Amino acid sequence: MEFTSASANKYLRRLQDEKDYILANEDERSTYERGEGEVSEPPAYSYRETREKVAAIDQTVLKVRHALHRFNMEALLPQSGLTIDEALIALAQLSAERERVGLLRSQQPKKRLGERFLGAGMSTVEYRYANYDVAEAERDYTALSEKIAALQLELDLANQTQTFSVDV
Repeated sequence: MEFTSASANKYLRRLQDEKDYILANEDERSTYERGEGEVSEPPAYSYRETREKVAAIDQTVLKVRHALHRFNMEALLPQSGLTIDEALIALAQLSAERERVGLLRSQQPKKRLGERFLGAGMSTVEYRYANYDVAEAERDYTALSEKIAALQLELDLANQTQTFSVDV
C-alpha cells in the first residue's frame, strides 16, 4: 500500500478503532450469566478467532508504524534540509524556547513592586528591573514564531504529498 504520513496516521487510527471494537465485543461476549435451572444460549464468541483478529491488526500496525518511522527518519524537507523526524524534534525545541521567550517579552523593563516600610513612618518604593532588553525578547519571539510556522508548513506539505510503501 502507498501512504503519505497523513494517510498512514488515519489508517492507524482506523485499525485502532477496529481493535477497540473487537476487544469491546470480547469483553461483552467472553462471559455470560445464567440463573440456576435457566436455559439460554451463550453469546457468539470465539476465543481463537478473536486472538487471530487482534494479532493480525497488531501485525499490520507494526508494519505501518515501522515504515512511518523509517520514512520520517529518511524523508528530507527541502527548505530546511531536515528530516521529518528532525523537524518534529526541532518544532518541540522551538516551541519550548518561544514559550520561555514569551514570558520574558511580557515583562516590563521597570516595574514598581510597592512600598516597604522601614519604621517610624518612613517607607521606600521598590522596583524590579529587567536585566535584558525586553524589545530584543519581543523580536526573538516574533522570529521564533515565524520559524515555527515555516517549519510546520513545510512539514504539513511533506505529510500530505511525500509517499512511502508498506507491504500489508
